[in-house]
Amino acid sequence: MARRRRGLPVNGVVLLDKPKGISSNHALQRVRRLFEAQKAGHTGTLDPMATGLLPICLGEATKFSAHLLEADKMYRTRVELGVITDTGDAEGTVIEQREVPDLTAQDVESVLTRFRGEIEQVPPMYSALKHQGKKLYELARAGKQVERAARRVTVYDARLLAFEGTAFELEVSCSKGTYIRTLAEDIGHALGCGAHISQLRRLKTGPFSGDGMWTLDALEALAGQATREAELMPVDVLVEHLPSLAVDETAYGRLSHGQSASLSIGTLMPDALARLYYAESFIGLGVVKGAQEVAPKRLLSTVACS
Repeated sequence: MARRRRGLPVNGVVLLDKPKGISSNHALQRVRRLFEAQKAGHTGTLDPMATGLLPICLGEATKFSAHLLEADKMYRTRVELGVITDTGDAEGTVIEQREVPDLTAQDVESVLTRFRGEIEQVPPMYSALKHQGKKLYELARAGKQVERAARRVTVYDARLLAFEGTAFELEVSCSKGTYIRTLAEDIGHALGCGAHISQLRRLKTGPFSGDGMWTLDALEALAGQATREAELMPVDVLVEHLPSLAVDETAYGRLSHGQSASLSIGTLMPDALARLYYAESFIGLGVVKGAQEVAPKRLLSTVACS
């Protein structure tokens, strides 16, 4: 007998303004409890010291959260020069202090040009990446260091917002997998004095910006479950970048039983993903298999069971 999942079948997306001082998972669990949701997930971890945009997926939305894991991001950060920490941020232990040269904003701008475009980064030890099955930060806390291969990431822009002699603020637009702590450390080394970040805020992830973000306090202040659910964004906002296809009744029946169906695919090529809609309701994703043929890729549970 299948074990009954606790909670309510709540489906949708909420854009959380994660507060400083708690982990992404802690924030996720608080949102899940507020909505009494059976299932929840987020779309990319923020460090405890970081704040800002953390899309939370509830219920069926968790099936499509991976599409945001691959998304580009935008951050605002404050970089402190002359102090190097073991974590690359203000929460770490200071391991070295250096004299800060007599720098100007133009000096910083000149160095930033080296860090725009496709660059190589060595992931930090204090990260969730794994080495032989263990997370790097677990090894780091145990006092261990392991070799990490450099990875190629893209910094679309690194814009200097303010300069104060021994500190400056940046706005960074980047690809997935970019570590802002590492970027700040590398810029600090290029300036000859090292650096760490003291503030980090995520401003954008994929199609989402700060517009419509909720704080935990604001969500808690909403009166009643129905009021909270009314504020959720629909599941398909996670895949709006994909083309859409209309599904008729016959195709709906086949897709819901895991079979390919004949659909008008327009100019879509084989292997293309598409959003599927039956009677104007989102039913999941399909993949183009050939001329006028689409197979189910990931469907909502209500569809798969129908």
